Amino acid sequence: MKGMTIIVKKITQIMAPIIFLFGIYIIVHGHLTPGGGFAGGVIMAGAFILLILSDGSILSSLRKEESGLEFLESAAIMGFLIIAGIGLLISGTSVFFINFLEKGTVGKLISAGVIPIENIVVGAEVCAAVSTIFIALVVFKDEVSK
Repeated sequence: MKGMTIIVKKITQIMAPIIFLFGIYIIVHGHLTPGGGFAGGVIMAGAFILLILSDGSILSSLRKEESGLEFLESAAIMGFLIIAGIGLLISGTSVFFINFLEKGTVGKLISAGVIPIENIVVGAEVCAAVSTIFIALVVFKDEVSK
């Protein structure tokens, strides 16, 4: 498959990193503004999906990408549970999610304890999950059409 035209490919190569950085911005500022891990993860996955759709030559090698994304998804879920478990161990009570970091100053970027860390982990998990779902649909479509 040859993919889209050269114009679409070049514009996608320029826009995808900007879209990806915007997703990171949404994740990192999720405790200060509307957004967070889920919204930022979907935006970052959109950047990957845009690159895949614009370049048709990638479609044949998507199975390898899928396994890497599955590892990222599993690692992010494990990271989420580890951070929550640390709160449980430090608190000494039966509270699973407890803030064990300094809260900081209201309105500052480093001001919400573990919430920004959890947003980052959730963003990575959602990005990997949405990308994996898209890749699985593309691979499955190719296998059905054969």
